[in-house]
Amino acid sequence: MVHCNKQCLLSNALDKLNRNQNRQNIVAYRLPPLSTFRTFEAAARHLSFKQAAEELHVTPAAVSQQIKSLETYLGVSLFQRLPKALQLTEEGLAMFPKVRDGMDSFAAAVESTRRSASLALNVTAPPSFATRWLVPRLSRFSLAHAEVAIRISSNPENIDGPQTALEMTMDANDPRHETSEVAIRFGTGIYPGYQVEKMLTANYVLVCSPRLLEGETPLRTPADLVNHILIHDESIPAIDQRPSWDDWLRQAGVSGMDSERGPRFSNSLMVQEAAVEGQGVALAIRQQIEGEVSAGRLVIPFDITLPSTYAYYLVIPQAIAGRAVVQAFRDWLQAEIGALYGQ
Repeated sequence: MVHCNKQCLLSNALDKLNRNQNRQNIVAYRLPPLSTFRTFEAAARHLSFKQAAEELHVTPAAVSQQIKSLETYLGVSLFQRLPKALQLTEEGLAMFPKVRDGMDSFAAAVESTRRSASLALNVTAPPSFATRWLVPRLSRFSLAHAEVAIRISSNPENIDGPQTALEMTMDANDPRHETSEVAIRFGTGIYPGYQVEKMLTANYVLVCSPRLLEGETPLRTPADLVNHILIHDESIPAIDQRPSWDDWLRQAGVSGMDSERGPRFSNSLMVQEAAVEGQGVALAIRQQIEGEVSAGRLVIPFDITLPSTYAYYLVIPQAIAGRAVVQAFRDWLQAEIGALYGQ
C-alpha cells in the first residue's frame, strides 16, 4: 500500500481541481453554430423572418430552419409564431439583449482589426534606393505618423526591364491591390492601370575612394582614368538603359580608352561598396551616394553628369490611391524631395 503525505494529497487535489476546471471550460464553449445567433438577432430585431431573410440575403425558409436549430439546441421556444405576427417568448426576450451585445462586440472587434489593418503600409523599392535614400530618412515619417505600421522591403524587380509595362498591365487587376501596398520604381514611368507620380530624376556621376586621388597614378583629370579600373553597374535588366562608360567618357572628352574592361556587378549597392573599398571608379546616381560623400568615404572628382532615361516613380494601385495612409506617405515623400532638391 502506497502512503501519500500532505504534499502529495495537496498535489492530487490541485490536479483534480484543474481537470474539473478544464471540463467546465470545454462545456462553456460548446455552442451552436454562430450563424444561428446572427439569424436570431436579426429575426428578434425585426420580429419578422422575412425581413431578417432580406437583411441576411437568404430565404425566409432558411431563417426558419436556423431558428428551429437553435431552439432544438436550447430546448426552448424563442418565438411565438402567430397567424400574422411574430413575438418573442419569455426565453427569447431574456436572450435577445445578450445576443445583441455579443454581436455588437463581434462587430467592434472586426472593425478595430480592420482599422488597424488600414494603417499598415507596405512599401517596396529598389535595393539601392531603399538602403541609401529611403531608410536613412524614414524616421521622420515614423515620427510624423506614429500610428502607421510601415514595412519597407527591397526588391530588384522594382527596376524596369524590357517587359515591365506589359507585366504591370497584366497585374493591374490583381485583387491583392486592396492591401495598402505601394511601390517606388526605377524606370520609364509607363505603368498602365496605376497612379504614377515622378519623384526623382536620376543623374549618374563618377565616384571613387578619396585614396584614388593620390598615389602612384593619381586621378586628377578624366584622361587619368586610363590608369584605373572601371566598375560596371548591371542592376538595370534592360542593357540599353544602363549607365554607359562610353557616354560618360564622350562627355568628358576622353577617347581611345577600353571602356569595357573592369568588374561587373548586378547590384548598385555592390558597385558603391567596391568604389568605397578603392577597387576602381564607378558611375552612381548622385542622390544615392550623398551619405557616402558627406562621410568622406566617396568623392565626386569631376563635375560631369550623365542623365538617365530612367527616374524614380511612386506607383500606387488605383484601388487604394485614396486611402489616407497612402496619401500620407505620398505627401511626406514629396515634402522630403522638395526640401532636399527643390522639386
